[in-house]
Amino acid sequence: MTESLSMSRQSSEALLYLTDEQLRQGIEAMFFAYRGFTDDPDRILSGMSYGRAHHRAIHFINCAPGTTVNNLLSILGVTKQSLNRVLRTLVNDGLVEARIGQKDRRERHLFLTDEGAQLEHRLSGAQRARMRAAFRQAGPEAVAGFRTVLEAMMDDTLLHHYKGLRDYPT
Repeated sequence: MTESLSMSRQSSEALLYLTDEQLRQGIEAMFFAYRGFTDDPDRILSGMSYGRAHHRAIHFINCAPGTTVNNLLSILGVTKQSLNRVLRTLVNDGLVEARIGQKDRRERHLFLTDEGAQLEHRLSGAQRARMRAAFRQAGPEAVAGFRTVLEAMMDDTLLHHYKGLRDYPT
């Protein structure tokens, strides 16, 4: 047991001293993984004249039904003008519903319509399948490590948003 712990500690310490070449390879892997991760949804959306901004909006509205436009702005880190253009298209096409706030009538709370939920399921289904296959191949320890690395790459604001999605009131 002590030998196993010692070997684990040694391999962890080795990761602290990655070369620039190893880091460059990690960066390249992230780029190509992201490309693969977004390819399937991009193909679905291109036939509808939508792009990744539409996908991100649909995804986060699905994660947090009733989220406000301001909260979505904060999560996505885009300009109000850019988000308004995306939301206007999604609302006009019947994929998103914007409801006036009960407490503050200036707020708009966003919900997917049934059609929007179906599109979100198609888009995320392809990504879930890709992630499931990769996670199965890598194994549970690698999955936990992957999540740890991703969270460590997020600044405090992004990490707050990420963790907040798990307990957003619906």
